[in-house]
Formats: sequence, structure tokens, C-alpha cells
Amino acid sequence: MIKHFLNLEWKQYFRSSYWQKSIALNILLVLLGLYFVVMFLGLGFGLLFILKKALPDKDPFVVANSFMFFWFLGDLMMRFFLQKLPVMSVKPLLTLPVKRSTIVHFVLGKSALNFFNFLPLFAVIPFSIMLIRDGYAASAILPWMFAVIIVVLIINFLNFIIEAFSAEKELSFLPLIIVAGTLFSLDYFNVLPMKSLVGDALIAISKNPMYIIVPILLLVIFYGYNYKILKEKLFLDSSLKSKVTEVKAADLSWTKRFGDIAPFMQLDLKLIWRNKRTKSMTMLLFIGLLYGLFFYPQPMYRDMEFMFAFIGVFSTGFFLINFGQFIPAWDSGYYKMLMSQNIKYEQYLRSKFILMVMSVVILFVLGIPYVYFGWKILIAHFAAAIYNIGVNSHVILYGGSFNRKKIDLDKKAAFNYQGTGAVQWIIGFPLMLLPMGLFGLVNWLVGFEAAVALLIIMGVTGIVFHKKLMSFITKKYLDSKYKMINAFSQDN
Repeated sequence: MIKHFLNLEWKQYFRSSYWQKSIALNILLVLLGLYFVVMFLGLGFGLLFILKKALPDKDPFVVANSFMFFWFLGDLMMRFFLQKLPVMSVKPLLTLPVKRSTIVHFVLGKSALNFFNFLPLFAVIPFSIMLIRDGYAASAILPWMFAVIIVVLIINFLNFIIEAFSAEKELSFLPLIIVAGTLFSLDYFNVLPMKSLVGDALIAISKNPMYIIVPILLLVIFYGYNYKILKEKLFLDSSLKSKVTEVKAADLSWTKRFGDIAPFMQLDLKLIWRNKRTKSMTMLLFIGLLYGLFFYPQPMYRDMEFMFAFIGVFSTGFFLINFGQFIPAWDSGYYKMLMSQNIKYEQYLRSKFILMVMSVVILFVLGIPYVYFGWKILIAHFAAAIYNIGVNSHVILYGGSFNRKKIDLDKKAAFNYQGTGAVQWIIGFPLMLLPMGLFGLVNWLVGFEAAVALLIIMGVTGIVFHKKLMSFITKKYLDSKYKMINAFSQDN
């Protein structure tokens, strides 16, 4: 049966309509994976020499184990944000005489073959070989190597347990960050030596291989708990259960002053407030608003005036960037119905443009206290806000015409890459790097005032030609209308 599952997975992957559309992105991911493989191989073969040179008076094996706590903690956090449980289309199988246990074991086994589990091998195995060549007993190093591999698999299944409990919560990453921060703080302030505890445990396994039974038992427990969670959800009618929620009505009558685009604005505002992904996205606005506090309090950044434009564009355009880059994918669930109505597409796009402009103005006003760090920062933020309104709003609307991936609004927003394609990565260059590059170049060649004036002139030019730009963008959306309908009707 496992052979049949593998055959089905192979066909599903390569027959998907997104395989050829995303082939360039797939090639890029392969190259990125090869880059990390080479980096980990270099670390594995070179770590022993690095530790000997940096700490000649200490045992490099003991030193390496003392840093395992940080590796395991970082691995868990990275997996939480980047690794998801493998997806398998199980509904057709549930109507067939296929055991649910077989399906669950296949999904969990598939997760064990994830790239995150293979990557550490390219560092652990070469490092173990170098230790044995250096005179360490193979009877001590091999149990240690297997123990590290088992811990990696434990982290793999622990990550899915954490996700299962946090998937339905807003800002679900906060508990993990708090726990990880607490563990790091306990070690940093010598309250509980986590670094020593983990290192000593691994060294104990290398001295007495019988202790490896402990991580093996933990692996079995976490695997079994994942098995229990998945099997309980694996029913044909599990997705038919309706979730009853209380609808909180809001007074949106103020939108009527915007005329014929008011219905679309109301639709967008309700979508933002009533769905998990959009709601948590708006909650993250505080991160964008306070982004400057990571840089401006440090004196070294106050002299880097080219950074003022980058931070200004990001902080005043946080909503514009996060909301605008997924237009019209936000409406992918009912896009076909929306396009069957007798509406003007330009009104549909203009309502989203107005929302983005309003967000830029509000975020700029809320960011006025940055003047505390210098008047130049406030002026740069003002110029960045004008640039966002006149240039970036049109750029991001145009980029949306290439969106072909639907979005599930019930998923969390933080580190959720669903709906993200090559367009979102490419569009980042004109959105962020172009204004920073132009601002920095003019500031270096002419002066700060000229750099500010350049951003304002570019923004005002975009505002002046707004109608012509919107007509051009609308035409592009209309040309892509049926391609979007077809793409949004398919599963990603």
C-alpha cells in the first residue's frame, strides 16, 4: 500500500498545474538547498579544526556538545515557522478499504524524510568522521551521532504537536517565542544551565551507549502522540462540521462618503476583521510601526541616512505591502462569483487603493514620535509616505495582476507563505530596495534635502498620473481575469 501511496504522490506532484508554472521557483529552491548542503558539509569537516584553533586548551568534542542546546532550540523555532505537516489528499482514500492507520503512518513517515531532517546529517556525519580520524573512539562517537539524529527526529515530531495546539490561535508563534526566550534567558543568566544539561546528556550517551534508550523512548512517545492526533481527525465527515461563530457587526456607514466604491471597501473591511489571516496581519501592524526602534536608538544607524528611506517605506507601508501583495488573492474564495457580477473592475481596484492610502497616512501620523531621534528621520518618513502613495501603491496593484495562488483565510498570518509566489519576491525590489538605493545615491552625491525631494517628486508624479496608471492596471487585470478564475479554482 505504501508503494501505491508513493506512486499517487509522484503523479499528483508532477501533474499539478502549478509544477510548470513554478518551475523557476523550484529550481531556485533546489539551488538554495544545495547551497545549505555545501555550507553544512563545510561546517562538518571544518568544525574540529576551528574549535582546536579557537580553544586549544579545551576538548573540541565537549565544546561542540555545549552548543547543542542552541542548535536544537534554533532548529525547533525554524521548523515551527517554515516546516508544515506533509499534505495528502485522503478523502478519496477514506471511501476505499484502506486502513486509516496506514495513511497516518505514511504521512508521519513522509515528514521524517523532510529536508530539515536530512540537512543536519551533512554536518553531524562528517564531524563524527573527523573526530574518529583524530583519535576518538568509534564506540563513543557512533552512539553520539545516532543520538543527535534521533533528537533531530524528536524535534520534527515535537514541532507538529506544537502546531496542532497553536493552529487555531491568533499570533500562535508568541507562546513558542516566550518559551524559547525563557529557556535561553535561564541559561544566559545562569539560573538553569540548559547548555550544560544538554551537552552533558549527549556526552553521557557517548560514554554509555545504553542511555540512548532515553531519546528513543521520547521519539516513540512523540510519534505515537502525533499518530493519535492525526487518526482522530481522519474521518470523511470531519471537514463537514460547521463552526458557529458570533458575527460582530461594525458601523461602516462612514465608507458611504467614498461613493460607488463604498460596497467594495465594506467588503474588504469585513474580510480583514472576520478572518484569521487578515486579522492577525492587522495585529502585526505594531511590528511595522515600531520597526524603527530596532535601529534609531543605536547611534551607528543615525549616521546611515540611506536607511531612513528604507525604514520609512517599511513602517508607513507595512499594511500596503502585506495587504496589497495578495490582491486579488484575498478574494480567491469567491472571486468567480464576484467576477460574474455587473461591476466595474476599476471600482474594485480603487477601493483597495483607497484602503492602502489610508493605512499609509495613519501609520505616518502614528510614527510622528520618531522625531525624537531627529527631524531628518521625520522628514524622510514623510517623503517615504508620499512615495508609498504615489509609486508603491500602483506598483503593488500592478504586481497583483500576476497572482495565481489562492489563499486560505482561516490560517494564521505570521510566517504563512501560502499564496506566495515568485511575484511577491520579485516585487520586493521596486518596493523596498529602489527607494533606498535612489535615496542613498542622491544623498551621497548631492545631499539629504535633494534625496528627500526626489522621493517626494516621484510620489507626487504618481499621484498626478493616478487615473492613467489605474486605467493601465485595470486593463492588465481584465486581460488576466479568466486566468485568475481558473487558478483560484484549483488547489495550491
